[in-house]
Amino acid sequence: MAKDTYQSLQAQIRKLQEKAESVRLKQRQPIIASILRSMQEYSITLDELKAAQAKGVPARKRSAGAAKPASKPAKQVAPKYRHPETGETWTGRGKPPRWLVAAEAGGATREQFLIAQ
Repeated sequence: MAKDTYQSLQAQIRKLQEKAESVRLKQRQPIIASILRSMQEYSITLDELKAAQAKGVPARKRSAGAAKPASKPAKQVAPKYRHPETGETWTGRGKPPRWLVAAEAGGATREQFLIAQ
C-alpha cells in the first residue's frame, strides 16, 4: 500500500467535497418541488414564510426526550432556613447547602435554623 502524503489526502478531500456538493444539489430539486406542493396545498405565501422565519419558528420539532424550554422565569421561593452566624439562607428545596450538612453532622437539628415566620 502506498504511503499517503498530506497533498494526496488533501486532493482526496477536495474530490469528496465536490462529490458531496454535487449530490446535495441533486437532492435539492425534489425537496423544493415538495415544498412548493405543500405551499400550494395549504395556500402558504412567501410573505408568510418570511414572517415565520423572522419570528424564529423552529425548523424542526424537539425530540420527545429534549428538554422543554422555560416559558416563564422560575418563581422565587422565600428562604426557610438561615445560618445564624453567616446569614446564608436555604429555601428547603433541592440539595441542602454545605453549611447545613456540616451543622447537622455536628449534632445540630434542621429546626434550629428555621426562620420565624
